[in-house]
Amino acid sequence: MNTVMPPKGARDGQLLSGQSLPVRLANFVKLPHTVFAMPFALVGVLFASVVAPVSAAVVGWVLLAFTSARFAAMAFNRLVDRDVDALNPRTAMRELPAGTLTVGQARFSIVLSSGLFVLASYMLNTLCFLLSPVALLWVLGYSYTKRFTRWSHLWLGLGLSIAPVGGYLAVTGAWSEPWWLLCVLALGVVCWSGGFDMIYALQDAEFDRVHGLHSVPSTFGVAGAIAIARSLHVLAVVCFAAVVAAQPLGTVSPLAQNVLWAAVVGVALMLLWEHRLVKAHDLSRVDAAFFTMNGLISLGFLLFVLVARVLVARGVGAIA
Repeated sequence: MNTVMPPKGARDGQLLSGQSLPVRLANFVKLPHTVFAMPFALVGVLFASVVAPVSAAVVGWVLLAFTSARFAAMAFNRLVDRDVDALNPRTAMRELPAGTLTVGQARFSIVLSSGLFVLASYMLNTLCFLLSPVALLWVLGYSYTKRFTRWSHLWLGLGLSIAPVGGYLAVTGAWSEPWWLLCVLALGVVCWSGGFDMIYALQDAEFDRVHGLHSVPSTFGVAGAIAIARSLHVLAVVCFAAVVAAQPLGTVSPLAQNVLWAAVVGVALMLLWEHRLVKAHDLSRVDAAFFTMNGLISLGFLLFVLVARVLVARGVGAIA
């Protein structure tokens, strides 16, 4: 059976219209993709809010820290991959290969956004500041992983899993109780985002294989990669369920706890639908599965956690 692929030369999705420098920079780092992990940073903030007070300033610095770190990571990835992107019909129109941004502009944006990330971390607390170079090196290091490991998707997932952990540490300045709560929450994000990155990489399975780049699809084939992504997504749901079972908002009413369980059910249902969109013989809906469904998953999970937190606040006092 022949595989239905996206059309050759198709542009990356989720691009903003216009040619101004801010628009080109936003498209350079796929700014709409911030919707994937940003909500989980705020989930970390909400879980931490039952341990320590949260101010508007803290939320603002968390948003700046996450956005700037992601900007630096994506811009660095585009810089490192510019020669490979120029060879790939799907990515040849990205800003650096197409010449709509210069290498100098890319480098300046990386330095600036990295500096903003370190500044935001400093403004949060000492622990975040001390960990900021480690986090930055990890997310920048992802750009080289396809050169030596097929599991680059999990490296990316671990980078995105910094979001909920960072959001929690930004508020408390200390690790969670129980200690494993943040670990399991992070693992859930690793499995979820690593799985959806494997689905996105299906589009380039043959290109990666021909050009000596490592990925799960280029190693195990399209069907094998889909099976691995499916397994990771099952594990992600298990992790999110374990987090909810640990009562991350403390001892709450049955209504609030049920709202949290609804978040897990919602993630499971949307992941199920995501895998219905992508078939080994038909990759024409990869973009919808990648962006639409995963954006709904992260935003939906945040919304349910926020509703549960509001219910708790109404019963035991408002968030400071």
